[in-house]
Amino acid sequence: MRLPTPESTAPAALPGLDFELALWDAGCTRVAGIDEAGRGALAGPVAAAAVILPADPAVRQVLSGVRDSKQMTPRQRSYWAQVIRQTAVTYAVGYADCQEIDTLGIVPATRLAVLRALQALTLAPQHLLLDWLLLPECDLPQTSLAKGDQRVLSIAAASVLAKTGRDCLLQELDAAYPGYGLKDHKGYGTAHHLASLQHLGPSPLHRLTFSPMHALEPGGNHDQPS
Repeated sequence: MRLPTPESTAPAALPGLDFELALWDAGCTRVAGIDEAGRGALAGPVAAAAVILPADPAVRQVLSGVRDSKQMTPRQRSYWAQVIRQTAVTYAVGYADCQEIDTLGIVPATRLAVLRALQALTLAPQHLLLDWLLLPECDLPQTSLAKGDQRVLSIAAASVLAKTGRDCLLQELDAAYPGYGLKDHKGYGTAHHLASLQHLGPSPLHRLTFSPMHALEPGGNHDQPS
């Protein structure tokens, strides 16, 4: 089996199936695309999704609007997330919370979220396709790809599920930790979020090892969800 060369494959307008097709032809029908969301946020967990698509080239047409989640509008992500969930053989989203991020570091915590997603799949994958990541803790065959979410359909599908899953969680957490605007910025370092941090201090959802949290004192009124 020879996969396309990761370094020589340029991003296409839409993610394709070149890597999946090579694996399917070699008998690996359970190929899991993996991607994360929330790695650079100041608050909330990091999320990772794993998606196994049907081993059928027609899935490209079924998921014709799926691409890197960062290239989609919220409405598009919401619609295509539903189509992905209906189409996938199996999928799951895993999380690592802010305490785990502060204790382990963001990269190990991201790997932990991926492992949790893999453990939640109803079928074990035979090969992993990942965006910029490798899992030394996992003995499954795996391929790490630069710009994988722009090039590989299963990774793009995972990016959509990770992003929509995390966004939904942050919208729910906004009610428990009001004042930060979590439902709007999803924990990222917007001007409003930074101003709220200066006024309220960090909540238990914030990653205290991330700048600019170092200079802030914990918020007095946000130690517990309301």
